[in-house]
Amino acid sequence: MIVALAAVLALDSADKATVGTNATQLEDALHIGRPEIGLLLAVSSLVGALAAIPAGVLADRVCRTRLLSRAVMLWAGAMLLSAIASSYTFLLTTRLLLGALVAVAGPVIASLVGDYFPTADRGRVYGYILAGELLGAGFGFMVSGQLALLSWRAPFAALVLPTGVVWWLVHRLDEPARDGSDRMTDADREPPPEQPRQQEERLSLPAAVVRVLAVRTNRVLVVASALGYFFFSGVRGFAVEFEKQQYGVGQSLASTLVMVLGIGSLVGVLWGGRLADALMRRGRMAARVEVPGVTVLVAAVMFVPAFLTGEILVAGVFLGLAAMCLGAATPPLDAARLDIMPASLWGRAEAVRALLRDLADAAAPLLFGVVSSSVFGDDTGLRDTFLIALVALVAASAVALGIARRTYPDDAAAASS
Repeated sequence: MIVALAAVLALDSADKATVGTNATQLEDALHIGRPEIGLLLAVSSLVGALAAIPAGVLADRVCRTRLLSRAVMLWAGAMLLSAIASSYTFLLTTRLLLGALVAVAGPVIASLVGDYFPTADRGRVYGYILAGELLGAGFGFMVSGQLALLSWRAPFAALVLPTGVVWWLVHRLDEPARDGSDRMTDADREPPPEQPRQQEERLSLPAAVVRVLAVRTNRVLVVASALGYFFFSGVRGFAVEFEKQQYGVGQSLASTLVMVLGIGSLVGVLWGGRLADALMRRGRMAARVEVPGVTVLVAAVMFVPAFLTGEILVAGVFLGLAAMCLGAATPPLDAARLDIMPASLWGRAEAVRALLRDLADAAAPLLFGVVSSSVFGDDTGLRDTFLIALVALVAASAVALGIARRTYPDDAAAASS
């Protein structure tokens, strides 16, 4: 289960990274600029945001493993169409299709994790699954970056075969029971009555959205997640181009340097969830929001010298540390969202989060491209844009530490009762 779900996230992440590493080649071949590249990166996230809510409804009501395997099967076709696109409009259309398919992944994965793994271990498990997302991004930046030197089409075509492998992994999964019973850690507590759970399952879509947003901690975590993804998506889209401009390196070395961020993030997701789980076992009940709040703030501080220096070795050290801290925030936050929601609403709760996250994900590349070109100019545009965007990380840390750490224990207890 962990390998299959990690592979799904790896595939999605590799595809998104491919556009960023291929930006220069796409600009030359299709005669476009940074705003058009930003739009390519944005449209899949925008469509994914619109498709997230119906995907969440399906995740709460149909066989999740079958839904996910069928979506992955269609990914291969969308990626193949991207590779053979004859124009910018054609390529933009394939990104729209891909965004609708990818929307299935978030709600389904969240719901499956909730039913497959015990509450106490979900931070650690999410770390393993999110490691797949980072490995996929590493593949997209490293391998696709090298393939882009041959042709802008090659990176897209290279993802078709791995998609088939991911489909095979997902297709073999068994569907778990929808009970969320492991949420109860008190052995003397009576199981929750069936009637409220069934009523939540039958909620209309507007009523379910209202129910999900009624949980105060969830509102705060959704905002924090959207702010973090806004920063990450914007930087990811122009990372290679920024490195070539700021550090004076070529395409090959720039793609390799991105691996430093990937390695740092990988280390972060593997220990961030473990740390939060360990602190909770020692009585720190809000650890799953406190750990992200602290690590995101440290990441923002580490990014400043990385963006300002012109020395590639110095930048590599600070980028690696920043990426490690940023990566450590995600697993405990994902686990916390399951803790504060009734099991019957996991899919729709993740869909609401994905809607706002994908809107931020969609806006960031386009906004980064426009601001860096039109406001700051070509010479230092990306650097100045990256520095200003750090405000999003500081804000995410502030809402996690200032609000969520106080509301999380009560909301988690209410969801378990």
